Amino acid sequence: MRCLKNYVESQGSLFTSQSLIETIKELFKYQLRQSAIDLLNRKLKNGINDQQLVELVLALRVDNRLYIISEQAQHQEPKIICSMGLYQS
Repeated sequence: MRCLKNYVESQGSLFTSQSLIETIKELFKYQLRQSAIDLLNRKLKNGINDQQLVELVLALRVDNRLYIISEQAQHQEPKIICSMGLYQS
């Protein structure tokens, strides 16, 4: 969510709500719900402005419709999903 990070940087820390900063951190921590992905993609394609995007993301978070938070996801060990070996002859 580069748009949100750019918005925070452009507004400065004095004008940015703590809930927005927490939401951005959580976006990198938790998996987005498919319904939230679809809604955000649709709004971004239609040219939503930064302020409207912030309001939408915060509203989805308040309604618990933004991402999936589970106890298992919070305490899960990292997994290797891809590995590549190199061989020098």
